[in-house]
Amino acid sequence: MLGSIVTLALAVPLCYDAFRGNVTEYGLWYVDGLSAMFTILVVTIGMMASLYSHGYIRKDKEHGTLTANDERNYFALFHIFVAVMLLTCLVSSVGILWIAIEATTLVSAFIVGIYKKERSTEAAWKYLMICTVGITLALVGIALVYASSVRVFGSGNPDTLDWPVLYAAASSLDPALLKVAFIFIIIGFGTKMGLVPMHTWLQDAHSQAPTPMSAMLSAVLLNCALYSIIRFQMIMDIAVPGYSSGLMIGFGVLSMILATAFIIISKNIKRMLAYSSIEHMGIIMIGFGIGTPLAVFGALFHVIAHSLTKSFAFFSAGNVIQEYGTNDMEEIRGMREKMPFTSFMLTASSLAIIGLPPFAVFVGELSILSGALHSGMYILTAFMLLLIVMVFAGVIRRMFPMLSGNTDLNVKDPSGIARALPLVLLFGATLFFGLFMPDSVKDALELIASIVTGGLP
Repeated sequence: MLGSIVTLALAVPLCYDAFRGNVTEYGLWYVDGLSAMFTILVVTIGMMASLYSHGYIRKDKEHGTLTANDERNYFALFHIFVAVMLLTCLVSSVGILWIAIEATTLVSAFIVGIYKKERSTEAAWKYLMICTVGITLALVGIALVYASSVRVFGSGNPDTLDWPVLYAAASSLDPALLKVAFIFIIIGFGTKMGLVPMHTWLQDAHSQAPTPMSAMLSAVLLNCALYSIIRFQMIMDIAVPGYSSGLMIGFGVLSMILATAFIIISKNIKRMLAYSSIEHMGIIMIGFGIGTPLAVFGALFHVIAHSLTKSFAFFSAGNVIQEYGTNDMEEIRGMREKMPFTSFMLTASSLAIIGLPPFAVFVGELSILSGALHSGMYILTAFMLLLIVMVFAGVIRRMFPMLSGNTDLNVKDPSGIARALPLVLLFGATLFFGLFMPDSVKDALELIASIVTGGLP
């Protein structure tokens, strides 16, 4: 926990400087507003998950689910996982970014399978194999970008794959090569992001991992893959204007459709939250695909809202899962009487994640829908609204029966500040950003939106 707090304390001044429009370039490191936003999410959610893990993993150890050695391995791997995600967001080199993204898979796969059960081991292998294939496809895309840049700079330039260099040369890069490259990149990094149809690892990994790690996978790991796609989209918008938009919107809509269907029929609470992550990644991709300042602003805000809300939802669900000993929502009853604090938090997080006002997700979705409307995409707007309403109905149908009824199980709210404080803080954050938009946050997001839509500040 101390390590997570120190990491957050060190990241805040660096990110604050970037949010004011200053770019830090030092050797391999590159920090602008966009990378700072994803960095601050990694360290913030990392601190919350570290705090929540303290009580959660200890209880798993008391139940005999994990050993003392498993506990040590968990926290060691946890901090390595945070470190490689930070590396993804803070380097200027595309090559090192690719290595960091692959490292996140290798490290987190051990945590996904830490329970050593048949299903968790299968989920870990599935995660490892599918994401490695995906990241290999992304490498092909990066190689094509390199081939295009070599024609401009020559093969002797060591900075050929640095973000600032690629931005500056984007208009001179080969459009034909870049078109093919972006297809490989969106499929490759989209696999890690959980976009449909490359999503098949996500629901298994998220449901079998320890709940704090499920929150990290949904709230920040998917963001790292999204960050990579956005960086390449910025290059594409200069080199081949409009080309990336259709691909991103297409994958976004497809992800929303499939996720909605499975949210409606899911009985496993963690799998349902995993499909919710696929849905929200689809919404975010549509926002960036639309590409207008309003839609991109909404997509950026939705990234923040989803990260806070999804970790809130997983932590709430984690309390229930540990006490009832099951993920099956049909077997969980009587929560309101037995677990009043968790019942309130699970209700609030469920309403927040489906975009009910006044929570932050509502603001992000509204901004993206407004961006689609202002761009004349009326059919897309109506279809997104329909899917969002269906998700709303599906979550309410599954979540709320758990509150009523009776149970003979001796269940109660988990004790200890380590289990309660993250929930209280995340509940406050999702409510605050749904009700208020501080000028500092608004200015920072507008700056980042201008970077995404117009290149370097």
